[in-house]
Amino acid sequence: MKNFKILFTCIVILFFGFTNAQKIGVVDTQYILDKMPQYKEAEARLNAQIDTWQNELQSLQSEFDKKRSAFENEKVLLVGDQLKLREKEVMDLEKNIKTTTSLRFGTTGEISQLRANLVQPFQDQIWNAIKTMAEKNVLSIVLDKTSNNVLFLQKRADYSDKVLDILLKGTTEKEKKTNKK
Repeated sequence: MKNFKILFTCIVILFFGFTNAQKIGVVDTQYILDKMPQYKEAEARLNAQIDTWQNELQSLQSEFDKKRSAFENEKVLLVGDQLKLREKEVMDLEKNIKTTTSLRFGTTGEISQLRANLVQPFQDQIWNAIKTMAEKNVLSIVLDKTSNNVLFLQKRADYSDKVLDILLKGTTEKEKKTNKK
């Protein structure tokens, strides 16, 4: 009988321990995106635009190389305003290449904006599906395998305020001890 009570107590403790445990789920958003045909189509359109812009830049670079080479070869024959005019043409073309590269391919360039606009609607769809799936499966936390981010978090699983309370109480208690001295 004594062993039965111990066994029963252990089972009850384990049962309550498991029922209060946080359920965690993991998704791979990149895998999901790769399986969405609409995303692949939009990505193909973006890649086609990138190819077009790269070809334009290569064309500008080729033109620049030709003009710079011609300028270097004819430099000794040019005088005064002709020299300044040709030098300005080459410098303007070089500046145009740098500006175009920055505007299109820079960190805040058109490609970054187009990519963000491309991905945002799909991310919204995925977020809504994750939220639905998490609520249906009673998950407290959903992590993204691709980026190691928390995508969904039930409020009851967020202990940030409790940690903050402990930190603030700890600070207050230290201040009280310091003031008593």
